[in-house]
Order: sequence, then structure tokens, then C-alpha cells
Amino acid sequence: MKLPVALTMAGSDSGGGAGIQADLKTFAMLGVHGTSAITAITAQNTVGVTNILDLPPSLIREQIAAVVEDIGVQAAKTGMLSSAAIIATVAEAVTRYEIAKLVVDPVMVAKGGARLLRDDAVNALRERLIPLAAVVTPNLPEAKVLLGRDIRTLEERRGAARELVVMGARAAVVKGGHADDAIDVFFDGSQVVELRAERIETTNTHGSGCVFSAAIAAWLARGAEPIDAVRQAKTFITRAIANSIEIGHGHGPVNPAFALGDGG
Repeated sequence: MKLPVALTMAGSDSGGGAGIQADLKTFAMLGVHGTSAITAITAQNTVGVTNILDLPPSLIREQIAAVVEDIGVQAAKTGMLSSAAIIATVAEAVTRYEIAKLVVDPVMVAKGGARLLRDDAVNALRERLIPLAAVVTPNLPEAKVLLGRDIRTLEERRGAARELVVMGARAAVVKGGHADDAIDVFFDGSQVVELRAERIETTNTHGSGCVFSAAIAAWLARGAEPIDAVRQAKTFITRAIANSIEIGHGHGPVNPAFALGDGG
């Protein structure tokens, strides 16, 4: 059996709800072979992050090389890239290996509140990584940091998506999960598309951004156009949230393997 290959360059979540673990589950559920370059190891559960160890850029570089040079990659995504040096390493690898279908999830803060992106890395994210993105997927707090202003209304989301494309991304999805209407706004330089879904009342949303961006990458790896990949990912994450998992004492994880259980 020959499967498309997707690569996730992100941190490890020991609780299994986000990061590399969520990405690989998502890839598998969407019929894509998942590969990984781990950027950091976290001690993490549903309550919060208690420790973080960044891996050396040289090891991150070698992980990417090992995957791309042997297996090949049809699409990739980024998650937790906590330092300017790690962002530079990933950007250099994406450029070197001509990974065109790159989804950038600008992970900044964990669900429990822990900072996952250092202040000095924000400029590196803006200048080095976003211009390489086929799709960038910030939530409202992340878009605020990237653009330097509050983004609250639907019209401000439209403007933010446009500005992220001006920043260099070929397409942007500004997620509306932190807004009352929960509308995501997609822009690819020519069309603005509002993506709507039922708001699901749950606190179990750990890993939602990871799963959403991984689903986009999976569909891109399968050959979908960006807007179609984003639409499919929106449907997928909505079902993953609706079938979220009741574990731990904090924010439980979404469930990218929902189709395997009773909720499939």
C-alpha cells in the first residue's frame, strides 16, 4: 500500500492530547503516513505543562533530513517551535527540501496557560516561517501577537487574514474559536471564505489547534487545494471536539480517532 506522507515538526505532549501525538493520530485517521521531527519534549497533562526541554537544532535538522531524504514528504506542518534558533532551523530545512505544502500553526500558549514561544522568536516566526507557509492557522490571541493589535470582530478577522497573506503566507485561516460566533476566516489572496460550524460547549479542547492544522496538512498531502483542505479539516476538528475525551482533571483532549469509537 502506498500512502501520502506528511511530516510534523512540533513538540511532544506526554499527555497524548496535543503536539506530535495529536498530529500523528490525525494523519493516520486521514489515510496519511505520519512522520515527525520532535522540536521539544514537554512534561504535560490536561492541567498544564510542568517542564520543557528544547532539542538541539542540529538534532531537529537531522530528523527532518532523515525523513525527507529517504521517505519523501508531500506536505508538512509546524507546531511548537519555541526559539528563534529552532524556527531558523526549520525554515532552512523547508527551503532546502522545497517543502511547498507547509502548514504553519503558530503555537504560542498551551491550553493550561504555559508560554510555548519565547518573545524573541515572534519576529523569527513572522520573518522566516510565515513567508514559507501554504497555510497559516492562528487563533485570535496568536493573530494578535503576530499583527500587534486586538482582533475581535468578524471584520477584524477578515482584515487579519488579508494581512497575514501580505506577510507572505499563500493562505491564512484566522480561527474564531475565541469569539462568540466561532467563525473561521480563510483568505488566499483572491477569495475570502467564512467557515462556520456549530459551537460545541465543552472544556475538552486540548489539542484542537494541532488536530486542525494536521488535518489541513493531511489533505494537502492527499492533493487537495488549500480551501478544500481547510474545509475538510474544519469538519474533522468539529467532530473531534464533539467526541472529545473525558480524562484528567483539566482540559481534556479532542479526539481525532472519533471514527473508531461509538461516536464515529
